[in-house]
Amino acid sequence: MTLIGYARVSTEDQSTEAQILDLKRFGCTEIFRENASGADRDRPQLKAVLGRVRKGDTLVVVRIDRLARSLSHLLDVIDTLERKGVAFKSLGDPIDTGSPQGKFTLQILGAVAEFERSLIRERTKAGVRAAKAIGKKPGNPGLIARDPLARRRVARARDDRLSERVAGGAGEFLPIVRRLRPDHPWDRVVDVLNTAMKKRPGDSATPWTRDALIRAVKRLVADGLAEPDLLKAAPRRSKKAVAQDKRLVELVATIHNAADGEKPTLARIGRQLERQGVLTATGARTWAPSSVKALLDRAREQGLLEPDGGGEES
Repeated sequence: MTLIGYARVSTEDQSTEAQILDLKRFGCTEIFRENASGADRDRPQLKAVLGRVRKGDTLVVVRIDRLARSLSHLLDVIDTLERKGVAFKSLGDPIDTGSPQGKFTLQILGAVAEFERSLIRERTKAGVRAAKAIGKKPGNPGLIARDPLARRRVARARDDRLSERVAGGAGEFLPIVRRLRPDHPWDRVVDVLNTAMKKRPGDSATPWTRDALIRAVKRLVADGLAEPDLLKAAPRRSKKAVAQDKRLVELVATIHNAADGEKPTLARIGRQLERQGVLTATGARTWAPSSVKALLDRAREQGLLEPDGGGEES
């Protein structure tokens, strides 16, 4: 069994040294340090430690608030650990999923969380029923009345939430954007992000698109967290780059059309390109399904795909 520690403070001015000392005293041989808000669920080092732990390990924190600020997030993390066969222990709280007492405490926390959710649902339903009973429409009265001030407040709140989500995930994608922009067009940057499995903030299951990336970078620039130069237009592409793109489109169309009556998947086409040693437009050796799909879409627009080739799957 390996004891792996996780220490977190909210700002760069604070120090994790006290936590690290306690974790080392307990026997942690490896410790992940993080400077990030506890409200941010998409923390790089938290992701790293959850990816590092293996079956039989124990993740250790000094207090549970170092891992999560909300009960729902805490239970989500512990559920992830349990699926991997990893135990969790908090030195300052009675939570140790490796012991019967700790598991019992966790079950109580889970019941409390579900009870809280039920209360919120019931209060919401009761409020709607009460509003209808006296002839009022449920919802924000200002929005219902089309009050401009209420609309601006809601829009500001929505913008604040979006800014928090984008800023929280910026450490994941912004370094790549800074490396490539504005020298490369947005489509190339999207290919690199998706190939590197850098997911969109707050939506880890959805790959990047050109429009989503531009919106995220514009948000960071508006909040003063990124350089305005990132939004500059990319230089015009050389004839060599245009010819290379044309060659890739034709090559992907040829692979697609060569499938003997079998609908080719994006992954299968990508594997064939990798076996042939074909590099992506950005020079990467690995082909993401989104990169293959972009080329197939262009081939379809140019009429290069055979009609009976069918629609490829991901």
